[in-house]
Amino acid sequence: MALNLLTDRGVPLDSQRFTWKDLVQKPISKLDDDAFTRIRIILMNGVELDSLRIKQVLLRMNGALRLPVAQLMRAEQHQATLVNWLIGADHSPIETTIGYEQTAIEVTASVAKLEPDAYLAQGYRYALLEDFDHLYRYSALLDRLEGKDANNITQGHTDIVPARPTRVHHRAPEHELLRPYPLDAALATKLHALTLTGGEYQTHDYYMNIGPLFTDPLARQLYAEIASIESQHITHYGSMINPDESPLEKMLLQEACEVWNYSACVEQETNPRIKAIWERFLDYELGHLQVVIGLFKEHEKRDPAELLGDGTLPPRIAFESHRAYVREVIARESSMRKNGTEFVAEKQEGKSSLAYRQQMNSEGSPSETVSATYHWTAGTELMRDAERRAA
Repeated sequence: MALNLLTDRGVPLDSQRFTWKDLVQKPISKLDDDAFTRIRIILMNGVELDSLRIKQVLLRMNGALRLPVAQLMRAEQHQATLVNWLIGADHSPIETTIGYEQTAIEVTASVAKLEPDAYLAQGYRYALLEDFDHLYRYSALLDRLEGKDANNITQGHTDIVPARPTRVHHRAPEHELLRPYPLDAALATKLHALTLTGGEYQTHDYYMNIGPLFTDPLARQLYAEIASIESQHITHYGSMINPDESPLEKMLLQEACEVWNYSACVEQETNPRIKAIWERFLDYELGHLQVVIGLFKEHEKRDPAELLGDGTLPPRIAFESHRAYVREVIARESSMRKNGTEFVAEKQEGKSSLAYRQQMNSEGSPSETVSATYHWTAGTELMRDAERRAA
């Protein structure tokens, strides 16, 4: 898809209109739709919500931008609603959780392969192994509480096995930070960091809202444990973003990030009805980008080409199974740890993380308990049904 961030104008903001029926469309089917359609929905909801978050902060900090930011936020709110409401009620909360973790795995794996900065690519692979293990722990919970096979959600695209154990993911804050990308980093590097930060923020917030709704005490503890790690991941990815960017610079990059991600969805979506939504919102985001480009020129007196180059979009996220790649990373890097901003061998891990982890796990590890007797087996539900009938 030949798009240009500087010259493609999309749909003007004042022509972007919705109705309530428009916002709440027919949801996807958890069994009949492709798993990567759900992954795209989850990802784009996270990207939209992070765009709203950036604008809400800017609204509180800059009086001159309050009106255009409020106008942009209204459109983003409606886009986020339409996208998020595409997840159907046939998904239980844990099944949706499985979808969130599969999204984190496949999207992060693609970003790690695309990232040109070797240090930041290492950062993506590091957190990838943790989300991969979270999928295993939640799959055990799904089996425990609902007797369901998580593969009904993942559709065989993503392995369900342990990686770096969740119990060792807990780190002291000083060992969660990374070195930020430089101000002159490649546009791809900036878009990658924004995408993953938004994705992790969404996952964290979902777990914080869903966790208290369970009656099972172990489920409540597991969501509390992994929500804490997702908060760490927000810090991990968020610290990749350069803190010296101006607020308008950040908003401009966020709009470019939305265009970049929607274009990937348009290119790869297999459901014609959902693809039409991606095409519509790609045009809307191009319109948003033009608004922010105008604000950037007016208020900062800067050329947007400083950030966007010639306007060419970097290579997009690949919505496909990364099983072979993830297996290689698990085999090579599961024992890796953090010390300050550096990735180190297990024995060199920062001592304050060891103390923090010992305290948090001193009364037991929910992630270990939930999977103590669990081992994923292909066709779990069908096999159990057959065994029950035979008995």
